[in-house]
Amino acid sequence: MSNSAPQILVGFNEKVVCLRVRGRGSFLNSGGVKQFAKEMIRRGHREFVVDLAECPMMDSTFMGTLTGIALQLQSLGQGNLHVFRCNERNADLLHGLGLDQILDVADEQPAANAGHEKNGTSIPELDAAANQELPAARADRQATAETMLAAHQALIDADPRNLSRFKDVLDYLKQDLQREGSAD
Repeated sequence: MSNSAPQILVGFNEKVVCLRVRGRGSFLNSGGVKQFAKEMIRRGHREFVVDLAECPMMDSTFMGTLTGIALQLQSLGQGNLHVFRCNERNADLLHGLGLDQILDVADEQPAANAGHEKNGTSIPELDAAANQELPAARADRQATAETMLAAHQALIDADPRNLSRFKDVLDYLKQDLQREGSAD
């Protein structure tokens, strides 16, 4: 995986939407994940499972995008976002930002997941479901900045202690968007 571009594989059945992250989860693939989840929620899906078995690390924008999806489901009063097969690094990142209070986070230990089911769908079924590559979202500078801003705001909404971690990022992104807006 180290020499190939990161990809997000997606699929869904009548119960669960599955996203499998291959490679780094980053701001580069966050826009596509956000758009896909928005459409799935619009179609009535409320259970999301994110498989991080092949994801060595995530940046704050990607974690914030997942958090934004979970917060949107919370605001609807139904649904969950489950993150499973996390390596130690990703689990530490999610726990360290307090996201385990919003996301259902499980580690990568096979024994912990053997026979485990999410809403009646087994992990092998989810693996088979997530087989279509998510196309890249539009990647212009403004769209990327908007995705990054929303993701970092979601991190703060999920745990106000994150404000001190991401205040400078938020300020920079807001200023960048204002400059982009005034350049039009």
